[in-house]
Amino acid sequence: MDTMFNTLLQLPLFQGLCHEDFTYILEKTKLHFTKHKPNEVIIESGKRCDKLVFLLNGVISAETTSKDELYSFVEYIEAPAVLEPQSLFGMQIDYSSTYTARTEVHTISICKSFILSGLMKFEIFRLNYMNIISNRAQMLYNRIWDQTPADVEGRIIRFIISHVEKPVGEKVLKAKMEDLAQCLDDTRLNISKALNNLQDKELLVLRRKEIIIPDASKLVDYK
Repeated sequence: MDTMFNTLLQLPLFQGLCHEDFTYILEKTKLHFTKHKPNEVIIESGKRCDKLVFLLNGVISAETTSKDELYSFVEYIEAPAVLEPQSLFGMQIDYSSTYTARTEVHTISICKSFILSGLMKFEIFRLNYMNIISNRAQMLYNRIWDQTPADVEGRIIRFIISHVEKPVGEKVLKAKMEDLAQCLDDTRLNISKALNNLQDKELLVLRRKEIIIPDASKLVDYK
């Protein structure tokens, strides 16, 4: 029991809760534990977000596709984590990304009704939730107002960083060269040259219809 308590209390929204409060939570709600095999889809983009899903262990991928389907980004998420808490409320309550197990993972989920009737009674939970949502909103707002680079390399880096959830770790951009050129309002030749320059600097790896970014933080530092 202590091991489970410690694992659950590491989850972002539960940090700071005492054992007494968490015991009450466990007694009042059903935590749905699920094991997922590698390559198993956990959540599909466009599905209604009617619960909070927590990643207890393992690694998952999150793939987000543009509305025009010209490109998509893949990020990797390690436990502990909560998946799209921003999608539980608001005007759009569908998942934005598709989440797939990269390794064997374990998740728990809590339905929205109990979050409203039970968890929101705890000040620590409310503060954790508001901090997560606020930090995300502030980060995205700051990216919008970043200075637009004049050179092609800089605009490619800005395009990548502005589309990822966290500007650290491995990312994958899936796009055809001509589609990426269209998104950046430049020629295919200029985009190709800039990407090859970034590859020469070991900031990314070019593959057919894919751009692998081994560590997004190096792009941030380079920018």
